[in-house]
Amino acid sequence: MSDEFIDDRPTITFWIISGAALIWNLLGLFMYVSTRTATSESYAAQGYTQDQIAFINSTPEWALSAFAISVTAGVLASLFMLLRKSWAFPMFVLSFAAILAVNVNTFVLMDTVGVLGTVPVYVQSAVILVGILLVVYSRAAKLRGWLT
Repeated sequence: MSDEFIDDRPTITFWIISGAALIWNLLGLFMYVSTRTATSESYAAQGYTQDQIAFINSTPEWALSAFAISVTAGVLASLFMLLRKSWAFPMFVLSFAAILAVNVNTFVLMDTVGVLGTVPVYVQSAVILVGILLVVYSRAAKLRGWLT
């Protein structure tokens, strides 16, 4: 078989995953901005108790910074994927490392489940899973030559 029939352009799946990754990370960025701009009154209006509000407000600045890094790196990585740039892979790795830092605070250093219940466990499990998949997929895309 001749090499002239081999097409090394990304598949339609690549574009769908890259676009979905951008939407996912933009939602994360929105959540970060919402977290940073929320007030005690806005949390109370959403049905949080005073103890839950105090708990949320006690989140250390380093954990909030890790949240900012994770979503910003994720948005940039997704844009790099859409632009077919190899920087997508290391940015997804950075995003995932920051996700892990956020989760150390959320589930090791703070009693999140005891105060907020199990919903954060499910949300963060999804975030971790998507983070892993994006790191793996961007690495595969780089190895296939789709990212330069």
